Amino acid sequence: MAMAKPETLQTVKSIIAKQLSIDDSSVSPDTKFADLGADSLDTVEIMMALEEQFGVSIGEGGAENIATVQDAADLIEKVKAAAA
Repeated sequence: MAMAKPETLQTVKSIIAKQLSIDDSSVSPDTKFADLGADSLDTVEIMMALEEQFGVSIGEGGAENIATVQDAADLIEKVKAAAA
């Protein structure tokens, strides 16, 4: 799977930090959502914010495989590439 572009990763990190009201310096690519205290509702809200930010539709199934920040960024890249 292609690794996300640095700017995509940075945007994903800042959105996650904003959604969870945490400092984005505490979010790294291999940080797990669960380690940030995100429950399933938080994760859904994060994915919706990412969809809005990037203008993509991830779909129900897409978010299920997201464990880490890197996973989310990679998924965004994959969905963007597929939509292009």
